[in-house]
Amino acid sequence: MIKLELELELEKMYIYNVTTNIDASVHDQWLKWMKEIHIPDVLATGKFLSAKMCKVLVEEDMGGISYSVQFTTVDEETLRAYYNEDAPKLRQEALRLFANKFVSFRTELEVISEH
Repeated sequence: MIKLELELELEKMYIYNVTTNIDASVHDQWLKWMKEIHIPDVLATGKFLSAKMCKVLVEEDMGGISYSVQFTTVDEETLRAYYNEDAPKLRQEALRLFANKFVSFRTELEVISEH
């Protein structure tokens, strides 16, 4: 019964994934900022339940180091609210601090199952 309830709940979950390639020249500063400021600021919006930061284990042709940050949220509506209410300001801060030193792309994922 509990497992079934958990599976039903997970089916409603969404992951907002941001993959970033950061230039080695600002890597340490960026990583500290991500862990101590940016991720906590995103979570402070109240629109995400948790965040997981992972290093991408592949060498990039463009150089730099890549990371994936996965923010878990309950539904698409909450994610849209984040895009409209919070994302522009938070993205501007990254651009201000690390201009021309990173490239990011975003992916929306729906959790189908977890085992």
